[in-house]
Amino acid sequence: MLLFTPGPTPVPQNVRNAMADETMHHRTPEFEAIFEKTRKHLFNLLQTDEVVMLSSSGTGAMEAAVINLCHNTLLNVNSGKFGERFGKIASSNGLGSVEIKNEWDTPVSVESIIEAIKVNSDIDAIAVQVSESAGGLRHPVEELAKAVKEINPNIMIIADGITAVGVEKIDVTNIDCLIAGSQKALMLPPGLSILGLNNNAIEKIGAGKGYYLNLASEIKSQRKNTTAYTAATTLIIGLLEIFDSIESSGGLEKLYDETALRAKAVKASLEAIGLHVYPETPAPSMTTIDDKDASKIRNMLKEDFSVNVAGGQDHLKGKIFRINQMGLIPVYEMVWVVNSVELVLSKLDRRKYDGTASKVFNEIFFKVGA
Repeated sequence: MLLFTPGPTPVPQNVRNAMADETMHHRTPEFEAIFEKTRKHLFNLLQTDEVVMLSSSGTGAMEAAVINLCHNTLLNVNSGKFGERFGKIASSNGLGSVEIKNEWDTPVSVESIIEAIKVNSDIDAIAVQVSESAGGLRHPVEELAKAVKEINPNIMIIADGITAVGVEKIDVTNIDCLIAGSQKALMLPPGLSILGLNNNAIEKIGAGKGYYLNLASEIKSQRKNTTAYTAATTLIIGLLEIFDSIESSGGLEKLYDETALRAKAVKASLEAIGLHVYPETPAPSMTTIDDKDASKIRNMLKEDFSVNVAGGQDHLKGKIFRINQMGLIPVYEMVWVVNSVELVLSKLDRRKYDGTASKVFNEIFFKVGA
């Protein structure tokens, strides 16, 4: 079965092998050396002043960011399930919450953010997804962060990059906290989350809030190449192997370029066979298709062609399907996916199969005739 859900993504065999080695105790010089090497890679990936690894899913990092960086009122952008989650985290921790809500295919406007902070001086942090994976949407995070900082540089910008880090280069100039998760472009099992922090964020964290999710205690420990509590040793060992794999495959810039090209080729190939891309501004992490036969297409892809793609949630359940584009994906697998979608449409009597999807994909990805 080919796993093409936008998280969890497939874990490469060499990474599985590395994680299957002997269990290592986290309070040893041997693991501290691995931790130090992994941190150096994370600094290069995130381009932030500090990095913190947590033994949690991405939601743990989201909550850690909110409780440590928002002391009054959080403005969250809700264009999907995960943007909505930020508001729930604020409310459950007794913080004020203001929400900008759009349909799941609609990116937030910078103007709406500016208007919100002008009418509510209590807002001291803004939380937004770089890539909202509920619908495959890309928000203009860099632009809104810049505009906010020009008005009030003390407002913290929390950017959920869980389906963006490792997919594209993110400009963190005006971002105070950038969040990543292990099970997306980092090609690991779930259970490890990462926060990239700038010095302004570290200053606001101060002594930190919370207990397990107290970022001040983690920063203090991780600067010594250890963790405040038990480290996710196996996942950190796997993460170091992932970084070695990325480097041996040409480095981060090549990964970003190939991901962008793959996203362009998938989008064009599916549009060429009559399908419609759902979000107004698609994220390069996935292609999301809205279609009356979305459930049938997903089921047939899995049962007839051994391709597992994701569906939709809430009001989009049964109305969309989402195809992953993150990570080190073999080209032949991606071609098989778009070809399988075309074969499914033929089985549904939607169009006659003629190989258009794979032809368009190959022409774009391999720049045939360019």
